[in-house]
Amino acid sequence: MTVIGPEAPSPASAVPASPIAFRHRDYLLFWIARLSTTFAIQIVSVAVGWQIYDMTRDPFDLGLVGLAQFLPAFALVLVTGPTADRVSRRLIMGVCVGVETLGALALVVLTVTGAISELAIFAVLFGFGVARAFFAPASSSIVPNLVPKEALANAITWASSAWQFASIVGPVAGGLLYGLGPSVAYGAAAGLLALSGVLIAALRAPQARQALDSSWSTLVAGFDYVFREKIVLGAITLDLFAVLLGGAIALMPAVARDVLDVGPWGLGLLRAAPGVGAIAVAGALSAWPIRDHAGRIMFACVGLFGLATAVFGLSTTTWLSVAALMVMGAADMVSVTIRETLLQLWTPDEVRGRVNAVNMMFVGASNELGEFRAGAMAAVIGVMPAIVAGGVGAVAVAGLWAWWFPGLRTARSLERRED
Repeated sequence: MTVIGPEAPSPASAVPASPIAFRHRDYLLFWIARLSTTFAIQIVSVAVGWQIYDMTRDPFDLGLVGLAQFLPAFALVLVTGPTADRVSRRLIMGVCVGVETLGALALVVLTVTGAISELAIFAVLFGFGVARAFFAPASSSIVPNLVPKEALANAITWASSAWQFASIVGPVAGGLLYGLGPSVAYGAAAGLLALSGVLIAALRAPQARQALDSSWSTLVAGFDYVFREKIVLGAITLDLFAVLLGGAIALMPAVARDVLDVGPWGLGLLRAAPGVGAIAVAGALSAWPIRDHAGRIMFACVGLFGLATAVFGLSTTTWLSVAALMVMGAADMVSVTIRETLLQLWTPDEVRGRVNAVNMMFVGASNELGEFRAGAMAAVIGVMPAIVAGGVGAVAVAGLWAWWFPGLRTARSLERRED
């Protein structure tokens, strides 16, 4: 197949092409903005999870936290993708961060006034979900517009690591801030989101936008491309089912309180552990990028992710739980880097927004809907059995997808493919 690159010139085209993404001004601003946004979301996530579980002590409600954020991405998938292709991606990101800032401030006001309730929290989370539904495809699609193709794999690695780095510090900070008071945690998140908005406003991101019509074929172009390209389909659905089954993040408040008997700080430590493993691997990948056998490495890491999840589900000691979570994060970082690089390189810029909307819907399904799956299963069979069963399921998914998608399994290089 022929891979069509961005039609608009990269802002980095005026300088010698560097494979180091941070040498490009707009990417650096984008990365800091993404780090700030994700840091804020991690703080909100820890605070909301602890607050909800304090109110109800029901793991099913922890699953509803994920469901409330996933439903908007699912409902709006035919809108968010075309929007990212026809409207300035920078503008979309700025508006979405503004909405999230207002959501964090709403949680501050509700908490301070004593008007906080499950319904109020879920309503705010639904608003976060709507913002993230538009933000995700725009932010993923903008990366190739910020760097030359020589730096794209490096840019994707570090864009993923921004989330992972925030996952190290954000949950710990969220737990500590929640110890000072929920309103303190939510207020800090609002400040970080406001900073992200300022940085996004400073971006220069040329984009070959199109005057797309509103026909059905235009709306479903992302789905059509995904299902035609088996490499893309395999990569997206691998993440969907592996994390849908293996996700254990939603149950961490229950594990921290009822199994390990640690407080909010301990919950922050558990939430940070996957990020510690991931950021270590991100540094290694930056120095020693994957140059061969990418597909086999990806499947091996998905299997390792599932195995580590099962170990976490069996653990009753804090140190083993943290170690298992670090391995989960390290394995996930490798698979995410390979998967996202393949996705961006195999997708033409003119449909990248729509394809990334489909991808983000599946990522949301794997994360938020996976949290609902975990919470619902934990309510029936218990927290730890639910985690173990999910880990075993993720290992099975890695094996099945390696068999069903041989082209993805045998993919070797992450270099740009030109035919």
